Amino acid sequence: MENVQNIKQRFGIYGKSEKLHQALETAIRVASTDLTVLITGESGSGKEVFSKVIHHLSPRKHNQFIAVNCGAIPAGTINSELFGHEKGSFTGANAERKGYFETVDGGTIFLDEIGEMPQDTQSFLLRILEAGEFIRVGSSKVLKTNVRVIAATNVNLLEKVRRGKFREDLYYRLNTVPIKVPSLKERREDILILFRKFAQDFAEKYRTSPIELDEEAANMIESYHWPGNIRELRNSVEQLSVLSDRKVISPQDLIRIVLDINQSNLPVIGADSGGDSSGFYEREILYKLLFDMKQDLHQLKNMFVRLVQANDLTMPQTQDQEMDLMPSPVYNSAPVSSGWPKPHNEISSSEKPVILPSSKEEYDTVEVLEEHFSLHDMEKEMILKALKKFNGKRKEASDELGISERTLYRKIKQFNIDI
Repeated sequence: MENVQNIKQRFGIYGKSEKLHQALETAIRVASTDLTVLITGESGSGKEVFSKVIHHLSPRKHNQFIAVNCGAIPAGTINSELFGHEKGSFTGANAERKGYFETVDGGTIFLDEIGEMPQDTQSFLLRILEAGEFIRVGSSKVLKTNVRVIAATNVNLLEKVRRGKFREDLYYRLNTVPIKVPSLKERREDILILFRKFAQDFAEKYRTSPIELDEEAANMIESYHWPGNIRELRNSVEQLSVLSDRKVISPQDLIRIVLDINQSNLPVIGADSGGDSSGFYEREILYKLLFDMKQDLHQLKNMFVRLVQANDLTMPQTQDQEMDLMPSPVYNSAPVSSGWPKPHNEISSSEKPVILPSSKEEYDTVEVLEEHFSLHDMEKEMILKALKKFNGKRKEASDELGISERTLYRKIKQFNIDI
């Protein structure tokens, strides 16, 4: 059995992350068997490469390998594509046709985006996996085939099973050996390795010197979440190689050429939870506001402790002991009572008194105002504060807010802010 390093060199796989090596080790071990494999991972993470590794290390390596994107074939024709059809079985069927499972007999079929397969096709596929039998469209003759199936998906198939969109028996038949391909954000130590590889490839393609990253740009590349994974990184490197005037890429070059590279990695509601990307920037500003509120609360607690120290008061005994979070104040040597503040008759002449009103009427009247929390108003307030802090300079203000300059400009227009 070949080791992981040899396989990486043979199939052009770059990276040193532990998760990548674990996925490759599983692929190498299962290759010599005929077990069905289900490869999961985000779009663009390289699932098809793993299917080729399995096929070329298997006893079927001298037979045919074909990759089929189930999501790209219309539902009305996918049965004909996979299993073939007889002449006259439907409009346009002018001759009989062999399907992929018939032509690739003895080889391997890679079914990408298996979660998009229609349910009637799922039942036909299950029959092949269980008995190696299928029927062409428009025929009644049972045909045999000996094909190894490797499936891949970028969606949660179990969730589709729960919603009745995917057959449960087919799921467990496909998931005999699962392989999880890590996303690029799960293998950040490989991002710069892949960047240099792509930069060298495009330098050779366009007959120029390869681009490089300065330190700040490299940090930005590594911290970006790369939703499109390796495919997005490769496209970004090609854009930089062609469009950049300089060979040493700066953060400004990244922001100008690779859109959204400057977006921070704050928590965001994903598609599965019913959110959409339009609210990302609003939530980002809200997180910033909440962080500032936390800092203000911390300063208020410190001020309270200093007031207690200045008046030689004892700290209140709270059930959750929140005051333990603050620096312990230095008290005088007088015994500490459980009450707070001390009654007037318990304050000695050596202690600094706190002057309190002698009657209830002498307290100031306090009007409690209902506070309204509006995300729109909080956003506008945060933007105004940032612009005021940096004298209207949008670049510095956007950095302070943790959003891109382009997004800040859009928000300024949306809120009609004069700068």
